[in-house]
Formats: sequence, structure tokens, C-alpha cells
Amino acid sequence: MIHTVMDNWNAHLRGEYPGGLDELLHDDCVFLSPIVFSPQRGKELTKMYLGAAGNVLPGDTDSDGEKAAPDPDKAFRYTKKVLDGNHAVLEFETYIVDTAVNGVDIITCDEDGKIIEFKVMIRPLKAINLVHANMKEMLEKMQA
Repeated sequence: MIHTVMDNWNAHLRGEYPGGLDELLHDDCVFLSPIVFSPQRGKELTKMYLGAAGNVLPGDTDSDGEKAAPDPDKAFRYTKKVLDGNHAVLEFETYIVDTAVNGVDIITCDEDGKIIEFKVMIRPLKAINLVHANMKEMLEKMQA
């Protein structure tokens, strides 16, 4: 099942999955942030966090937050993946203002092919601090 879910997730990332996150996420999905300790529960909160992350982690940006010249080596990309049963572990790399960000998405789906848990881990500390500041700003904009 996880192989199909990951195909759909990748199609969503490319903007090619009809229904997007509404179709991918279970209504009771839980998002586990690398910054916020408490689980964020529900499809709407998970969509909000994933949407903010999509804006914060798209690839290299300049110091004003503007998208830098395309550099495939600095764009968000999954570098490793492990798929087993209903679980996926996807290692990613990207850049924020010339700071390398390395992280892992741990995704769990149910038997119906809906994502029920999405956990993100990030390293190094400098990247965590940048993601924290940028996510806070993006979430505030999204809620305004």
C-alpha cells in the first residue's frame, strides 16, 4: 500500500495529483513537527503545516527569501527512501539561504491508502533554527 501512497505523494509534490492533500490525508491525520513537541491533530492542521513547509523548504533562497537561481543541487529532493508495509522513511536535502538542511519524513498510511501520520525530523541545529523561524513566519501569514 505504501508504494501507491508514495507515488501519489510524489505526484502531489509535482502538482499533478488531483485532490492534493485533501485526498492523501486521513481526516484524523497527525503531524509531528521537528520544532513543536505536541502532535498537531487533524487533516486541516496537517495541511497547514505541510503547506507552510512547502513554502519554507522549496530550495535555495537569497537573504530576502526570494527564490534563487535554479540549482538542482540545492532544490528540495528526496535522496533515500525505505518503504515497508504501511511505512515510508524518506530522507531529504534542501537549502535555506545557503544553509544545508537534511531531514527525514516518516509517513504512515492506513489500509485505505490515507496518510495517518506524518513525522518530520531535521538536522543540523542551524537548519532547525532557520526552519523554526521561517515556519513561524509562514504559519502566521497563513492564519492572518
